[in-house]
Amino acid sequence: MPGRALVLAAAFVIGAAACTSSRAVKPTTSSGTRPGAGAVQLGLATWYATGTMTASGERYDKRAMTAAHRTLPFGTIVTVTHRRTRRAVTVRINDRGPFGSKKRIIDVSEAAAERLGIVDEGVAPVAVEVVRRGRGKRAR
Repeated sequence: MPGRALVLAAAFVIGAAACTSSRAVKPTTSSGTRPGAGAVQLGLATWYATGTMTASGERYDKRAMTAAHRTLPFGTIVTVTHRRTRRAVTVRINDRGPFGSKKRIIDVSEAAAERLGIVDEGVAPVAVEVVRRGRGKRAR
């Protein structure tokens, strides 16, 4: 029986590592063009509930379905899918971030985090798929 426990533990570690892979698609395609609809990034999502203004000039609203991304233009619509639970939300990019670890590819609002089920986790493995590219215009 100890051998079986070791096999189960190894399977758990391998499965957990697969779910938390930090492999991410660069924000440009191999042809050097900007990612369009259907482009996917894999990495980690975090969430934030405080703040006053976003980088786009909008007032931060923790109840809105919005997110921060380092490079996607403001107004880009993306679907964020939790890679373990398969819960998904569609959010609009209106801020910059996350900052720090390159493994973290998107910060979602508190409302989006609740729908994804990551409020208690804080950080979760996700796939971010571009639905429609924004024009990058700042709010006025």
